[in-house]
Amino acid sequence: MPAAPKMATEQLTKQHNKQNNSKDGILQKLLIILLIIGLVVSIVFPFIELISRAVFSNGQFVGLKNFIEYFSKPYLFQSMTNTITISVSTTAISLTLAFLYAYALSRTGVRMKKMFTYIGLIPLFAPTMMHGIALAYLFGNNGLFTTGFFGFFEETFGWDLATSFDIYGPIGIIISEVVYTFPQAFLILTVALALTDNKMYEAADTLGAGTFRKFMTITIPEVKYALISAGFVCFTLSFTDFGAPKVVGGQYNVLATDIYKQVIGQQNFSMGATIGIILTVPAVIAFIVDRIVQRKQGGGASAKAVAYRIKPNKFRDRLFTVYCAMIALAVFLLMGAIILAVFTTFWPYDLSFTLDHLLFKNTAGDGLQPYWNSLMVSAITAVVGTIVTFGGAYLIEKSRMMKVSRGIAYFLSILPLAIPGLVIGIAYVFFFNKRGFGLPFTDLGVLNPLHFLYGTIFILVLANIVHFYSVTFMTANTALKKLDPDFEPVSESMAVPFYKTFTRVTLPLSMPAILEMAMYYFVNSMTTISAVIFLYSADLKLASIAIVNMNDAGNLASAAAMALLIVVTNIVVRVLYEVAVKLIRKRTNAYS
Repeated sequence: MPAAPKMATEQLTKQHNKQNNSKDGILQKLLIILLIIGLVVSIVFPFIELISRAVFSNGQFVGLKNFIEYFSKPYLFQSMTNTITISVSTTAISLTLAFLYAYALSRTGVRMKKMFTYIGLIPLFAPTMMHGIALAYLFGNNGLFTTGFFGFFEETFGWDLATSFDIYGPIGIIISEVVYTFPQAFLILTVALALTDNKMYEAADTLGAGTFRKFMTITIPEVKYALISAGFVCFTLSFTDFGAPKVVGGQYNVLATDIYKQVIGQQNFSMGATIGIILTVPAVIAFIVDRIVQRKQGGGASAKAVAYRIKPNKFRDRLFTVYCAMIALAVFLLMGAIILAVFTTFWPYDLSFTLDHLLFKNTAGDGLQPYWNSLMVSAITAVVGTIVTFGGAYLIEKSRMMKVSRGIAYFLSILPLAIPGLVIGIAYVFFFNKRGFGLPFTDLGVLNPLHFLYGTIFILVLANIVHFYSVTFMTANTALKKLDPDFEPVSESMAVPFYKTFTRVTLPLSMPAILEMAMYYFVNSMTTISAVIFLYSADLKLASIAIVNMNDAGNLASAAAMALLIVVTNIVVRVLYEVAVKLIRKRTNAYS
């Protein structure tokens, strides 16, 4: 090695070692260790306790007894087959609809694309229970179509369509899950279809390839990994969802509702833990396959790629416009049913306008208090979650020390993506409600220092942060990778503490991503029920939980009103986010 480069390398090594041993380096190491401890305590320990409850009964080790009992009981095992049926059906339907919708908005000359995009994303802002409630108002016993369209056919032709189209069962669950998973698949496929090199299509045109052949040999191979990823997302979301089966499932049991019945209804915690582990297995498999697919997917279009050019085709554009209009109509029908329920006195007997349901005057319970509780929990989750997640991502991505420890922290950060919300909730019950833990092979025990969190607002916030941690972490990690990697080494060479570089350089440049993380935490905390259904206390009931309770009590209009409040709140937050990002980018461009 030449003398000059060798001396430069030695100088950088000495400088790096000096940085490691400085106060700044020690602080970074301490923060990385604290991050790992926090992730282990909030993710690993509760899951270990969940496994412990499944293999122990009354303090005695029973091994796989609970699993054998579960699979040996036909009515319990049926829930597994029902869940798989729902998930496979949902994935096939949702993936097909989302791909065609994304293709229409990315590859055709459909007009009003922005409007159709926003309409397709509306279900993201609603709890899954709302889709079930809307279906009940449309196709239930006194539904709009049941008493109208179906009633007409029964009176005219003697066809009892209402009986054959029973919304309370697999049909209702599948429709609700398709509405729930459609926006997720649509977003993934839209991004994939946007990353296209038009040169491939120009070459195919030169060779005389037809439209169908180009579609099968270029378009599908280009988005195959996105299709696989979207498919696993749809499968996992529908496999682990609790809201829709609870509202329109009827007597059709699935794993998610089985956990609820075992824990809440029968107080059978060992069987609840067993079902929780079974529920996790497909999610873990989907997570592993998705990680493999993401690695194979590559970096997308190259810098020399030419943007896809849409060729005029009136027939194709009209056809896809009709398709997009049908999807938009379906979304509007669901939203219209909710609005009808909220502002109608008593459907279908008294159609006069009222605001009583929004004021929760005729509803037994806490009125608007669950909504205010949800606002508070969601706001705290957004603030604390964003700070913790972005700070953790910064330490993992930008720190140049403790490589192995940072690798462990990265693995723990993406681990919650494989754990369903219901499993997080029940694991937190077992771990945080336990007053102490026995030490293995001894008669000694230690107190649980985190027991005080149980039954407080803090455990709800922690469950939400862990539940949505992985997605926001990957958002932060992606944003940090896009920043110039020389910021930190230059700061070190100038003896500038890393936290000053973080606050003065990294934070301002990453503000759009930070706002997106906060928005994601808030919106999902408002809509989730699975992660908090086991954790709320009597005086900390959340809006999503109130919807389930109102539905169980037969107050369907009040449940619809609470769902509508959640949707409107989330849309307002999304609009504020869009405005804030636009202002930040405008200011950045003006400064540049």
